[in-house]
Amino acid sequence: MVSSTQPVLNDQYDVVVIGGGPAGAATGALLAEYGHSVLVLERSQFPRFHVGESLIPETFWSLKRLGLVDWLRASANPRKFSVQFFSDGHRASRPFYFDEYKQCESSQTWQVWRDEFDQRVLERAAELGATVHTDAAVLDVLFDGDVATGVRVRITDSDGSKSDREIASRVVVDASGQSAFLASRLGLKDVDPWLQKGSIWNYFENARRDEGERDEGATLILQTADKKSWFWFIPLKDNVTSIGCTGSMSYMFPKGAKPEETFERELARCPELVERLGNARALHDFHTTKDYSYYSRDGAGPGWLLVGDAFGFIDPVYSSGVFLALKSAELAADAVHAAFEQDDLSTDALGGWQVQHREAVTLFRKLVFAFYNPDFSIGSFLKMHPQFRSNITDILIGDVYRPEVGEVFEVMGDVTPPSDRQTADTSA
Repeated sequence: MVSSTQPVLNDQYDVVVIGGGPAGAATGALLAEYGHSVLVLERSQFPRFHVGESLIPETFWSLKRLGLVDWLRASANPRKFSVQFFSDGHRASRPFYFDEYKQCESSQTWQVWRDEFDQRVLERAAELGATVHTDAAVLDVLFDGDVATGVRVRITDSDGSKSDREIASRVVVDASGQSAFLASRLGLKDVDPWLQKGSIWNYFENARRDEGERDEGATLILQTADKKSWFWFIPLKDNVTSIGCTGSMSYMFPKGAKPEETFERELARCPELVERLGNARALHDFHTTKDYSYYSRDGAGPGWLLVGDAFGFIDPVYSSGVFLALKSAELAADAVHAAFEQDDLSTDALGGWQVQHREAVTLFRKLVFAFYNPDFSIGSFLKMHPQFRSNITDILIGDVYRPEVGEVFEVMGDVTPPSDRQTADTSA
């Protein structure tokens, strides 16, 4: 387990991982399992708060490789069998039951408290042999020319004393999440011009859930009228539900408005959610996130690479964040191991996997466009083209690494939301 006593650090490791969230912890765990010396540096103390509680089905295979499925099965986390969409705040779609598409063990997943989940993944990295130091703020990545050679880090020891260290490594993995540490410093981070969104969220006790084992843990996505905003509804254990509202920045954060005022304004436009919150109470002050959709133009270079949200983040609507974090960690760990075996730490050796990964991310992004486009209805599209229901389901469950999945967009065409397309064109 991750100890409250901080470890003594060496001066050099095979790999230094910046960030101990799911992407960094999983990368560190798998590289340590391969037998490499790995240091995971996390700036926060764990457990730490994080939003993004819903796991999509294909996350199962990464969790199985990490040895965490039995832990989740034994937990009290709600089981998730489906996702259901509501349009105009009240019109329900047929649920997307995962096992109706694919009858296998991955067709049931979980809704998790991220503080518990993230800590368990980080503990797994330590169990497999990675050195984990929390309360460690990376100040810079060290380069010799264009080759990454290590990091400069400010560590806080168990007695509270702070010191700056330079630690050498053959490979630096940036898993710093939405701070995108290395991409920002190298000028590689671009805000997605089509998805300039923001969210307001809270946790509610006693929100009404659907009844029955297959439905009580379902993720609900509820669009308000004219697709100006949408709510997520994610059941968690202990009768708590994560509920958040997302929309364009200007719409969600008008001048002078408090977050709770905007939340209540949009709640009034979503009758289904009003009913579900009839006997509920908010547990905390409202949280906000702004300008979070972005991508990195390059994801690797000599001696360095990006994983998880440090590589890019799309949008919360399809709960793809943890899946892409863990999947990119798997692909990165395998690539780094192969690069060590071949003694080749070039850009292609470390980042070749990112071509396919970026294509997979693009499928999520295009489906997000379809969701936000007020002139497009996924439900109506599937009525006209029922043969593509499996393609849409593939994306919803995370089965996005097969090229044929994207064929649906050849028929769907350009679904970039018109208002967002205009904003992007004028800002380019």
